[in-house]
Amino acid sequence: MNWIPHPTILEGQKVKLVPLDSAHYDELVQIGKQEKIWELMSINGADSAYLLQHLKSAILKRGTGEQYPFTVIDKATNKLIGSTLCHNIFPEHRKLEIGWTWYDPAYWRTGHNRECKLLLLTHCFETLKAVRVQLQTDENNHRSRTAILGIGAAFEGILRKERIRANGTFRNTAMYSILDDEWPAIKMTLHASLNAATSPSPPVERAGGEVNN
Repeated sequence: MNWIPHPTILEGQKVKLVPLDSAHYDELVQIGKQEKIWELMSINGADSAYLLQHLKSAILKRGTGEQYPFTVIDKATNKLIGSTLCHNIFPEHRKLEIGWTWYDPAYWRTGHNRECKLLLLTHCFETLKAVRVQLQTDENNHRSRTAILGIGAAFEGILRKERIRANGTFRNTAMYSILDDEWPAIKMTLHASLNAATSPSPPVERAGGEVNN
């Protein structure tokens, strides 16, 4: 059963999420060559052949309803900046997971990820009528853990030796979730934080007299 209809396109002010397509492979593989993206992920996407296999597999699993992969596009430049997907999809239990999210480091801490999550969560809770959306990351990936907490997800615990990383070491996984009855308040907070981030702010004078907006 394909719970997520195809094609699904989600669009905000900063980002547009479109279904992953083979036409995106080359550009995503080029972005993925930056090793810092994968330092705390369980795959090594800097290996271009491996990342290409991963992207092709995601499209195949979309056909079976196991996953729904998106390409993330920066609307200001129309450039591809990364990818994310819905997986661990269980329509009979009305739950799924958002994961395998990665971006060009140039777009880290720019608000793009937060808007991406807002679009995905809105679709999950308000269109699919999910009751649970979960997110997980490496126990040691503090940047990712801070971002997940920042969107309002609740920490549920650590899954010990949950998977084996590409380098053969064991990974402990931090698990988070958002429930349907928590979503309205979280949605308001996400909108407020995104609006605050895009509102013009007064110049700030820094040391040396440099002025930055």
